[in-house]
Amino acid sequence: MAVKLGINYELYNFDKDNPIIFLHGWGSNKEVMKVFKDEFENNKLLFIDMPGFGKSQTDEVWNTQKYADKLDEFLKELNIKKFCIVGHSFGGKVATLLNPRYLVLLSSAGIIEPKSLKVKVKIKLFKLLKSFGGNKIRKLFVSSDAKDMSENMYQTFKNVVDEDFSDKFKNYRGKAIVFGGDKDTAVSPKANKKISELLNSNLIMLSGNHYFFLNKQNKNIITKNIKKLIEG
Repeated sequence: MAVKLGINYELYNFDKDNPIIFLHGWGSNKEVMKVFKDEFENNKLLFIDMPGFGKSQTDEVWNTQKYADKLDEFLKELNIKKFCIVGHSFGGKVATLLNPRYLVLLSSAGIIEPKSLKVKVKIKLFKLLKSFGGNKIRKLFVSSDAKDMSENMYQTFKNVVDEDFSDKFKNYRGKAIVFGGDKDTAVSPKANKKISELLNSNLIMLSGNHYFFLNKQNKNIITKNIKKLIEG
């Protein structure tokens, strides 16, 4: 475990080439991605806590492009090339902006989906009442992804939550593969299908929720297909 440029990270298989970089989703950290730590013995592996998550603390307000710019600087500092990046959820958007040779998306965010009636009502009610309660009212209405955040990370969340990445996916020119969970309520199978079409990539749907890759059988399928992608 080490820190460089304010980013906490862990690096494995130091003597290997063709690095695989793992980026976690919103509200998570590098630990969840370390499920893949022992799966790629022939590749250098880099697990990162993105700023504001895990042990990479920050007081700044971010947007997705700023995350990508910071990680690009970080990778140059470590002299690690952008060979393959695996991004989960929010990490998928950052991975896409980094434009690696190989892109692996695990239920990536970036496709705007219709909000439910319940969510629409909560938004309208929050806007009506927020002038009376400030942060106290905010905590009653924000999603589980935003509860108990510092003010800067709440502002960051608002910056990134409803971004349409359709053009970013469409303009990616490397080789990609998309994985999704058939019971995922955060990123629907329909959204994963659209991303795969925009990337002109294969789509593999697996059984499970937003963290479908933590299932051992799913992890093995993902690992096998990543190796096929980068070695083929």
